[in-house]
Amino acid sequence: MAMARMSSGLQYPERFYAAASYVGFDGSPRSSAKAATVGPCNVPEPSAWNAIERSKWSSWKQLGEMVSAEAMRLFVKLLEEEDPGWYSRASNFIAEPVNDAQMNHNSKPEPVVENGSSYPETKTFSAENGNPDESLEKDAISEGLDTIAVYDQWILPPISGQRPKARYEHGAAIVQDKMYIYGGNHNGRYLNDLPVLDFRTWSWSRIEVKAGSDSPSPVTVVPCAGHSLIPWENKLLSVAGHTKDPSETIQVKAFDLQTSSWSALKTYGKPPVSRGGQSVTLVGTSLVIFGGQDAKRTLLNDLHILDLETMTWDEIDAVGVPPSPRSDHAAAVHAERYLLIFGGGSHATCFNDLHVLDLQAMEWSRPTQQGDIPTPRAGHAGVTVGENWFIVGGGDNKSGVSETVVLNMSTLVWSVVTTVQGRVPIASEGLSVVVGSYNGEDILVSFGGYNGRYSNEVNVLKPSHKSTLQSKMIETPVPESVSAVQNATNATRDLESELEAGQDGKTREIVDNGDSDPTACTIDNFGLSL
Repeated sequence: MAMARMSSGLQYPERFYAAASYVGFDGSPRSSAKAATVGPCNVPEPSAWNAIERSKWSSWKQLGEMVSAEAMRLFVKLLEEEDPGWYSRASNFIAEPVNDAQMNHNSKPEPVVENGSSYPETKTFSAENGNPDESLEKDAISEGLDTIAVYDQWILPPISGQRPKARYEHGAAIVQDKMYIYGGNHNGRYLNDLPVLDFRTWSWSRIEVKAGSDSPSPVTVVPCAGHSLIPWENKLLSVAGHTKDPSETIQVKAFDLQTSSWSALKTYGKPPVSRGGQSVTLVGTSLVIFGGQDAKRTLLNDLHILDLETMTWDEIDAVGVPPSPRSDHAAAVHAERYLLIFGGGSHATCFNDLHVLDLQAMEWSRPTQQGDIPTPRAGHAGVTVGENWFIVGGGDNKSGVSETVVLNMSTLVWSVVTTVQGRVPIASEGLSVVVGSYNGEDILVSFGGYNGRYSNEVNVLKPSHKSTLQSKMIETPVPESVSAVQNATNATRDLESELEAGQDGKTREIVDNGDSDPTACTIDNFGLSL
């Protein structure tokens, strides 16, 4: 197995002493200060009328009665849930041990101090039964990006500034050297803030949205989730999404990066019904919208195009068999001609099918996938680098997907880029992934997600996008167009019944009340080579 650098963080009890000192309860053995809350609770029980103090006393008493190792881990766990970046902001602790270890959960690190600096991000997670689980080490490197020479591995960059609220189903977009995050869902609450991560300084800030008096149609942006954020002409376009009081049709809003104000864009033609969980793909000067779920939880597989030059909607009735109704899928465009749809979910099933829409012929097809075909998933994120389509995260409502995979869109060959261990934000639903540049190299940047807890973590991967793909490249001549798709007379069948039988998917936890997705076809194998 390949060897990799892995962040270990301080071991216990030192990590607990560091946490106690950070919050002002200096229990460090290096300090002469008296430990204010280390040890059993000797404070008299507060009056039942004082609910807050009584709650604090009960928590302290439970900690004091625990086995010391469990109590230490629980104390640190609670701190990390409230203040995830406490360790990187602490200043009076010993340098983080760093070790060379195999990337598996059973490796036991040997502490090695390096350069006297650290950005530890070791986290503890609660087990499903509510008992404190052992610390799960992340397969990530917590060092400055300048010192990292490894490819195809998720790392934790050293980030400063106040982190945004943890969330999932948000929008993310890169403009120049900044990543903008808009909206999302935190514990069922929709958000409408606009935090920004500057890649030049790796620091968070937040845009103060102005009233927009200079805008032709200023709006007060309502909180939303499940929308799409698209950069366009020094603006951020927010398309669709779920809101507390949904409109009847899709709304398109624009955030002007120069005036820091939102405005509603007037569109023409027949707009699609409002929805969330759709895909929105920028192709030339048009947005291609597919699928999603409307406000009544009806799954959709309709296709619409918004011309951004005329702001006119056009509903597309493409030939061929479209993907079954779904939401939380991923979409990408290849060679400005082919729209690819991968995965997603219905109420009952997660998918791992791949569909291609020829935007010139307006024809759907379902090509044969090759290589390490990904497992069914929904809520994943995708981004393209050249002809490579990277898919990150997602889940099947039972567990998060640990593999980051890549599809060569010319050969339709899948490869596994890397695999993470444990319940980490990379293996989440509703995370975002964008592609940026750092020191002249492409980087994938993920943010947020949900896998039993909400995340506000940033992870970075530098893709090699060569070694794993070249060995599987298929040498074929360049055709004038994609081969014609031939449908068998008995081609149409119930895709969900096939998936639930275990041939192509995994059953979701939510039971579908009679809604089936009847649209899949047997398609001749063809290569999509350009």
